[in-house]
Amino acid sequence: MAYALEEAHSGARVTLPALFVTFLKVSLYGFGGPVVWARRFIVEQRHWLSDQDFADLLSLCQFLPGPNVASITVCLGSKLRGRAGAVVALAGFIVIPWSVGFAIGTLFLHYADVGPLQGVLRGVSAVGAGLIMATGLKLLMPHRDRPMALLFAALAFLGLAVAKLPLLLVVLALAPLSIAAARTVR
Repeated sequence: MAYALEEAHSGARVTLPALFVTFLKVSLYGFGGPVVWARRFIVEQRHWLSDQDFADLLSLCQFLPGPNVASITVCLGSKLRGRAGAVVALAGFIVIPWSVGFAIGTLFLHYADVGPLQGVLRGVSAVGAGLIMATGLKLLMPHRDRPMALLFAALAFLGLAVAKLPLLLVVLALAPLSIAAARTVR
């Protein structure tokens, strides 16, 4: 990841307003699936990270407590602009969801038993699942020529989706094995 970040530094330095606005957009567009938008803005539009570096950063953030994208904002903001970058990126990311979430949450608690609202929530849930699946496939693309990586992705999917094992158990079981396998392949 260091190479891509140094590449970002070699040109114009990433500004604090650029960090704020980028993560504000992630939060604005990313209801239910902010990783999709974070990847799009960070990798495809801003070129702050490569596909592989984003996948590595996301993998690291999977181990941190809290939402993955919040961890990505802090890590990337910190790497690009230090503590100020971490604070500004996180502020941009949380201002809209907090405001809208608070308002919607208040309304939802008041009208939770209304039938049509329950149908809307089920539909939104299905869209969110589709976004997560699409992002997973995009994150897998840099590894498509690595059979061992595909094997571990399949094992993680089977453990979580089919066997319904807890995430922590799957991570603790597969992470050391995948690290060992990656070392033997090099």
